Amino acid sequence: QVQLVESGGGLVQAGGSLRLSCAASGRTFSAYNMGWFRQAPGKEREFVAVISWGGGTTRYADSVKGRFTISRENAKNTAYLQMNSLKPEDTAVYYCAADGTYSTNIKDYDYWGQGTQVTVSS
Repeated sequence: QVQLVESGGGLVQAGGSLRLSCAASGRTFSAYNMGWFRQAPGKEREFVAVISWGGGTTRYADSVKGRFTISRENAKNTAYLQMNSLKPEDTAVYYCAADGTYSTNIKDYDYWGQGTQVTVSS
């Protein structure tokens, strides 16, 4: 079991930045690939970014590529999502998730945080 807690969400104007954190506890954090997903009102949860267990491999959704950066500090049991040049369409609840596989598929992830709200005003 691994427990995940997101933080760092909030209200920001378009063009601004936020950094989300995902703190993990329980089993060895460095054994898991970490993903970020988001869910906007009335929409399905969608993939945002994933980082491999060692941090050497990342992948992004086309909608955030070049604006968002996923990273991790295994010594601190924490993953991050740096979000720059935010747009109103980035408004959503953001979730971090952990799994043993390196995947962009929601169904592959076994462990989820509770989510943090990000609201981007125009």
